[in-house]
Amino acid sequence: MRKLHRFKAAIGMAVILMLTACGSNGVPDAKNWDMEDFSNVNQDGKPFSKENLKGKVWVADFIFTNCEDVCLPMTANMVKLQQMLKDEGISDVEFVSFSVDPEVDKPEVLKEFGDQFNVDYTNWNFLTGYSQDDIEAFAMDNFKTIVQKPDNEDQVIHQTSFYLMDQDGKIIRDYTGLQGIPFDEMIKHIKILQNY
Repeated sequence: MRKLHRFKAAIGMAVILMLTACGSNGVPDAKNWDMEDFSNVNQDGKPFSKENLKGKVWVADFIFTNCEDVCLPMTANMVKLQQMLKDEGISDVEFVSFSVDPEVDKPEVLKEFGDQFNVDYTNWNFLTGYSQDDIEAFAMDNFKTIVQKPDNEDQVIHQTSFYLMDQDGKIIRDYTGLQGIPFDEMIKHIKILQNY
């Protein structure tokens, strides 16, 4: 009888640990950070907001077109993720790249940047149309990440993460977007969100 009681207690504890580890949406170590509404313009100069992403899983990053180092490989890696999802027949995933240098990155500049990578714009929007102060506050308040453009410099300090959002616009996970990208893990988490 005592062994049975211990066994039930052990099973109960294991279930609790599994549920805790997976978070409320089934993705391990989910952050579940709320994100404020935003309304910007994309590479075509068309309005684009959080409302456009409602009901869809999406992946975001922070880049700028004048970047001398990390933004080029990050964007190439995002193109690779976009193609991998297509190859697996996974649809309804959106991509969003927020410019961290909005004064320079006008819509036509972002379009030219994306064209260099043969970006498929059907589900990828490059966003601008806000102030430098706005994007710095937005990144910190929502993604808990630094964006800073030092005075009299043309390079912007920013992180190199890819962020996964669920259908409600909650920030679920972040992953390295520069080297050793966990593509398979990201795709697995996207599948979990879509089937949840």
